[in-house]
Amino acid sequence: MYDVIVIGLGPAGCSAAIYASRAGSQTALVGQKNSALLRAGQIENYYGFAEPIDGPTLFAQGLAQAKAVGAVYCPGEVLDIGYDGAFTVNLSGQMLQGKSLVLAVGAQRAKTPLPGLTEREGRGVSYCAVCDGFFFRGKDVAVLGNGSYALHEAQVLQPLAHSVTICTNGRPFLDQAPSDIQVDESLLRMVEGENEVAGLRRADGSFLPLSGVFVAEGIAGSTDLARKMGAALQGNQIQVNERMETTVPGLYACGDCTPGIAQVAKAVQEGMIAGMQSASFVRQQANP
Repeated sequence: MYDVIVIGLGPAGCSAAIYASRAGSQTALVGQKNSALLRAGQIENYYGFAEPIDGPTLFAQGLAQAKAVGAVYCPGEVLDIGYDGAFTVNLSGQMLQGKSLVLAVGAQRAKTPLPGLTEREGRGVSYCAVCDGFFFRGKDVAVLGNGSYALHEAQVLQPLAHSVTICTNGRPFLDQAPSDIQVDESLLRMVEGENEVAGLRRADGSFLPLSGVFVAEGIAGSTDLARKMGAALQGNQIQVNERMETTVPGLYACGDCTPGIAQVAKAVQEGMIAGMQSASFVRQQANP
């Protein structure tokens, strides 16, 4: 059991892990090396660097610093989180538990546009199998995605639904699905239905009748994970207060997944606050 689990390896996540660790918390820093910082070229506007530094170098130094102060680095893809008195993180099949959780995965990536998807959110289109799977018991559903996150959502739905199909929208499926979950790699044209989802129209004109479509593109971002916990959102970002607290006690968010300018300096500041506040939350729970 960790005191604090930080999800995300970029400037916000590493800063949160550094400050939580320095505050005496047993801290796990988890995630994959897919930070936007790794795609940054020369950075010339960050305090303390008279000469430009490239994104991958700054990323590596930040991760090394977090490990140096005691954060435990746990690499892997975060598939799901839950709360049952402690926060549980499903990390590529490995389960971690923490008393507090910091989301710092980054901004929600743009999803493949599919006509009819946005219009039917809440009317057959969902972004959380754990949240909404119950409403589709005994029905035919599809999961939109082509990786481990899509497979995880499909496996959550499989015991409830009549049938589950992973639709990759023309992309190869990157995992191995069990025999009771179908994989359809057809290119899709649109989501159809008058008021609610009726099915998916493929590019070749054929139709897959469905009652629900669950979106699980790419990997689970901070917004996906916050939504699963019932945290309030502000548009496509996570709503936080000045202490980086979400609307879920013990759950914090920082960096590009929160409102504001997407800059390293802002991410580091918010990570500092989230790390200190999450450590304080754990102490308060131990000494009410």
